[in-house]
Amino acid sequence: MTQTKRTKNRISKKAASFTESVIREMTREAMKYGAVNLGQGFPDFPAPADIKQKAMEAIADEYNQYAITWGVKSFRDAIVEKTKWFLGLDVDAETEITVTCGSTEGMIAGMMATVDAGEEVIVFEPFYENYAPDAILSDAIPRHVPLRRTSDGWNFEKDELRNAFSERTKAIILCNPNNPTGKVFSRQEMEFIADLCKEFDALAFTDEIYEHIIYDERQKAKGKKQNELSEDKLTTDNRQPTTAHICMAQLDGMRERTIVVNSLSKTYSVTGWRVGYCIAPPDITSAIRKVHDFLTVGAAHPLQIAGTYALSLPESYYIDLQKEYQAKRDFIVPILQNAGFKCDLPDGAYYVMTDVSDFGFKTDVEFTKFLIREIGVAVVPGSSFYHDKSLGKNQVRFCFCKKDETLEAAAERLQKIKSKI
Repeated sequence: MTQTKRTKNRISKKAASFTESVIREMTREAMKYGAVNLGQGFPDFPAPADIKQKAMEAIADEYNQYAITWGVKSFRDAIVEKTKWFLGLDVDAETEITVTCGSTEGMIAGMMATVDAGEEVIVFEPFYENYAPDAILSDAIPRHVPLRRTSDGWNFEKDELRNAFSERTKAIILCNPNNPTGKVFSRQEMEFIADLCKEFDALAFTDEIYEHIIYDERQKAKGKKQNELSEDKLTTDNRQPTTAHICMAQLDGMRERTIVVNSLSKTYSVTGWRVGYCIAPPDITSAIRKVHDFLTVGAAHPLQIAGTYALSLPESYYIDLQKEYQAKRDFIVPILQNAGFKCDLPDGAYYVMTDVSDFGFKTDVEFTKFLIREIGVAVVPGSSFYHDKSLGKNQVRFCFCKKDETLEAAAERLQKIKSKI
């Protein structure tokens, strides 16, 4: 009797359960059709010349071999200093910092270091598309809590969030300022989340790569509260916080249960350098370092040397950064509204999540293809930010971290939408 040989699956169930990045696919589509790329969130303008010069000097000075696995000492010390003046937190460079290959690796390393199979991780949605695969790869079970667009921005229902927490909850992921919505979580919201974390003994993963991109209205509304929180932030260099950003680790009882994930990418316009870091309590840092060691060994040595310089930049750098992005935001949002997109001014980050239901397309993917191929502007379909793709069928995301000429070219093309439909 002939036995049938069983064929083993060549692809793991984990890898088969998610797709490649839709965001990065949109960049390939933009290149294919010659579209203006307002999809992927990378600047198309040059990185600061002085930061680039420091990287070139580091390469010339032979910082080209392995660095210490968890990060160059000078870079970790610079993280300590910046965290002190910006957040008012004293961090230990030796026991609480891990330098990673971008915040992307920082998040997955942190989750793999702390989450066991079957434990739940709460994710606000729409979410940055990496978080879902991160949960799958770390064997977590994601619990989704919606952010809904209201008359005063994107908000969550407190009862829905509370009901998502349980004894199975290991952590919550908080992207603040938020990608893709541009939401900046209020102090009241942060405290509510913190109280739930303490009540259910849960961790908080905070993705803070847009911490310096928060706009004037938000600063004016929150400035007084933030100043009260930040009285001890002055250091000998007299740098002061330039935004109303609040870090979860600043709140009472949260320092010991927060993993702060950050990166050079957005603040210093070097998304291709892939240099990030995690700040966490010593026991969690030790675990993150072990996972990080076997994921990537370490981040690029010369770019960490340049990062040491970048983190020492004066307060004026961050003020100018915020002003530049606010001008870009204030240019593109009225353009989108006049073209027929439903959207509001984001409070932070450099994205605009828009409602496209008035254009009459069946799905966001169909509309995105039309926009790229017929109008010449690339965006990201909203469904890529939801676990149930139908929830994003009437949304697309624009990014505006682009040269003025790029935004102007997009604006000119977007004027053609109504005549093409």
